[in-house]
Amino acid sequence: MSLLDVRQLSKIYAGKVATRALHHIDFTVEPGEFVGIMGPSGSGKTTLLNLIATVDEPTSGEVLIEGRNPHLLPRREKALFRRSRLGFVHQQFNLLDTLTIEENILLPLTLADTPLSEMAERLGSAAERLGISGLLAKRTREISGGQMQRAAIARAVIHRPALILADEPTGSLDSQAAAEVMGLLAEISEAEGRTVLMATHDAVAASFCHRVIFIKDGRFYNEIYRGGSRNAFFQNIIDMLSLLGGAGYDLSAIRR
Repeated sequence: MSLLDVRQLSKIYAGKVATRALHHIDFTVEPGEFVGIMGPSGSGKTTLLNLIATVDEPTSGEVLIEGRNPHLLPRREKALFRRSRLGFVHQQFNLLDTLTIEENILLPLTLADTPLSEMAERLGSAAERLGISGLLAKRTREISGGQMQRAAIARAVIHRPALILADEPTGSLDSQAAAEVMGLLAEISEAEGRTVLMATHDAVAASFCHRVIFIKDGRFYNEIYRGGSRNAFFQNIIDMLSLLGGAGYDLSAIRR
């Protein structure tokens, strides 16, 4: 069974002139896949992620996660589903300044009333994997953007979600920090079998994925698979973006 099924998903925003943000999008994501979503600005990438995340409601079509449509759940159950089965990584990190890095990472487990011994075990494992064990007592103002994104990834995976949704996770990082963060996301996907769906403008970031889905004007446009060579995949992504058109892509040379 696919982990994520997006079926004929459409979104129309009402107004004096109705705006159709998504047009009958169809795709599936298998367990353990790392899938990128790319397209020009305004193509519907963030709308698509918001619909999958259940923070917005589709006009038509459906989203199935582990065979369930969370949009059909009552409000309280939907919030619980989002908190327990989904993990989120944002461009602006969304860490709370009033909490330590440890407290930020543990927030999903704290809200779920996880036993303290289990919280400590999961925290140690996540912090070690992401290279932030020495930062846990610090506040966000005391660490770099790359370190904050590592902490955000730790928070996104610590409750072992079915699906991690990442929206421009490298958008606020320099090229070195971005490459490090993407390497860690790919490693987590591979080593722990985590399923990741990532919207990005960054061709280098997208080259870490197993597959990239391209959308244009709210419609499915094409998809390409990585295969064996990341360099060749990067070039294929660049070629596809040139066909799509639009500005704002990071087309810098790939770094291993």
